[in-house]
Amino acid sequence: MRGACALAGVTVLAVVGAGAPWPASAAAGGDGRPDLSRFYTQKIKWAACEGDTQAMADATGDVKDIRCGDVKVPIDYADPAAGTVDVAMIRMKSSAAGKPRGSLLLNFGGPGGPGVSALAGSQKEFSFLSKEYDVVSFDPRGVGESDPVTCGDAETGAEVLEGGPADGTDDPAAVLKELREAAAECAKKSGPVLPHMGTVNVSRDLDVMRHALGDKKLNYLGFSYGTRLGAVYAAQFPDKVGRMVLDGVDTLTEPVAEQSLATAEGRQTALDNFLAWCTGNPGCVFGTDARAARQDMRQVIEDLDEMPLQALDGGQFTGQDVVGVLSQALYSRQAWPALSQALGALLADGDPRALLRMSGGLGGAVRGGGTAARDTVPMDNMTAALMAVNCADDPDRPNAARIEKEVGRLKKEFEKASPVFGKSMLMPVLLCFGRPPGTDYIRESVRDISSPELLLVGTRGDPATPYRWTEETAERLGPKAIVLDNKGDGHTGYLGSECVRDKVDGFLLYGEMPPDGSSCPPDKAE
Repeated sequence: MRGACALAGVTVLAVVGAGAPWPASAAAGGDGRPDLSRFYTQKIKWAACEGDTQAMADATGDVKDIRCGDVKVPIDYADPAAGTVDVAMIRMKSSAAGKPRGSLLLNFGGPGGPGVSALAGSQKEFSFLSKEYDVVSFDPRGVGESDPVTCGDAETGAEVLEGGPADGTDDPAAVLKELREAAAECAKKSGPVLPHMGTVNVSRDLDVMRHALGDKKLNYLGFSYGTRLGAVYAAQFPDKVGRMVLDGVDTLTEPVAEQSLATAEGRQTALDNFLAWCTGNPGCVFGTDARAARQDMRQVIEDLDEMPLQALDGGQFTGQDVVGVLSQALYSRQAWPALSQALGALLADGDPRALLRMSGGLGGAVRGGGTAARDTVPMDNMTAALMAVNCADDPDRPNAARIEKEVGRLKKEFEKASPVFGKSMLMPVLLCFGRPPGTDYIRESVRDISSPELLLVGTRGDPATPYRWTEETAERLGPKAIVLDNKGDGHTGYLGSECVRDKVDGFLLYGEMPPDGSSCPPDKAE
């Protein structure tokens, strides 16, 4: 995904032990493998959620039995004694009269998307699944409340993260210098978790969570980037897969540059569609002309980049902060009214608080679960995590000569694809420069899986994960991948198509797998 649910690095990062994992049955050591037994014997202490998480849950108007907790995972699976990460989790308890059939873990996308706040704010959407399951989500390592990575607010690092040096394309050496400086800031600010980001390690964390929840098999619903995570888990732990749905299927093969360009194009399409919708409704802050609104949106971002809003605590709210919120909010039509109101507050009153709340940027969620309150989540956490994961998952690395030769062309290509998102989506490509190559496990080994059948949902009009990725991923995974072809629009199908929802629910709740190649028609226009 590229975008947050359907929602971007650095020289010293490396993926340690990113080959095939050790199965849980061999986790206790004795055969030369690291001893992971203490992670596979822990239990989660659930307690009341607090702070923004509980406030977000309350705001849904239909609060279920929500609890928060943590599970400990090793920072480095090759050296479990080197330290741990507390992975933040949230559970919506099943409403089943008897014992639930287990847990259903959700990943909302990204990479870099927090699951705790996402589930707290979307209980209604998953309440039907809670009839049979405890519905659970989590903030992956380095994300949200799980030791969030950041590149800080130093001038150089922030400048590169927010779109790169304004005039650097005429001096490629200057670009490389700033990339190295930004990389050093990311490494300095993020702490020990940063070298151990990446989907291979998050998949291992997912298996620890499965066991801590008391489940023999992982039942899983992954959106967008969450489909990459699910596919990796199915390859790593095929005998632990229960009922798994991958919605908005990500690529397992395309390099970061091609992924990022597709994301920039998709986000721009989504923004244009939002502005057309907004200007067609009364009260839109951009007026009634969609074409003028597109120009006004770009001007707002440029103006805030040149002269950010100043907070009382000394912080700043920039145009790229607006871009970050747009990246999260645009792929769900349900978020458009709230986004329109938040942009109205920003433009009419200079008040960014509603936009910050949409991104979880007002301090993050402070949770219970027997843990001390965490520091606020850095504003750039989603961007920093996106870059760290995508680079860790990609074995390709452009060298200095290639960067110097191509950076000008790349900048023009990305800005043509998206005047709003192009610069920020180029950064995941450039900020992989200088780092050791990421794992080749995903590209080389996630294929021909032997797990139970997986349901893959691809949407023909998906602006973020093109339908061809569904077809390509299904072919790689082999006959265990069953494709549901959603003829509609929007990023992912479960929340936007009644037909898709019915088929996914039927599989997750009752084991009713639709025939491979079956389809869902577009929903009727409202």
